[in-house]
Amino acid sequence: MNVKERRNEILKILGRADGPVAAKELAVRFHVSRQVIVQDMAVLRAVNSDIVSTCRGYILQKEACFSREIKVCHAEEDVARELNLIVDYGGKVKNVSIKHRVYGRITVDMDIASRQDVDEFLELLQSGKSTLLGSATAGYHYHLIEAASNERLDRIARQLEQAGLLAPLTPWEQENETEEQDNP
Repeated sequence: MNVKERRNEILKILGRADGPVAAKELAVRFHVSRQVIVQDMAVLRAVNSDIVSTCRGYILQKEACFSREIKVCHAEEDVARELNLIVDYGGKVKNVSIKHRVYGRITVDMDIASRQDVDEFLELLQSGKSTLLGSATAGYHYHLIEAASNERLDRIARQLEQAGLLAPLTPWEQENETEEQDNP
C-alpha cells in the first residue's frame, strides 16, 4: 500500500468511526510507526479541516445533521470535563439554556466544536467577567448538541451519564418532550 492509499484508507476509517481513533491503533493496522501516522494526519488535516485531534485520537467532524437536547447538572469545576467529553465524541455544543422559575427559558448560543473552542470559552469564564448560566439554577442546564448520527448522540449521552453529569428529566419535562415530538 502506498502513502496515498494509506491516507485514503485513514479517511475512510475516520468516517466510519463512532469515536476518536488513536494514532497507535492506525499504526498497528497499517504496519507503520506512530510517527508516520502523525505525519499522515498533518498532511490530511492541512487539506481537510474537518479532522480534529483530541487527547483520545483523531475524529472526522462530519456535517452535523442530528441534534438532541440533553439535561446536565454539575459544579463549575466540571465544565471542561463536560464540554471536552462532548466534542471528543464528535458532538458540537450549539447552545446552553436554563429554565428559570421567574424568567422562563433563557438560551445562549455556544457553537463549541473542539477542545480549542472549550479552552477559549474557559478563558472567558476565568477572566472573572462572567459566570456560568447554570449557576442561576444550581448547576442544572440544557445543551443542544449536534452530531453526525443518532448513535453518536447516544454515545455522548452514555458518556455524560457515566461521568455523573447527565441529569434525569422530571416527569413534567418528559411530558413536554413527548408533546414536542408529537407536534413538530
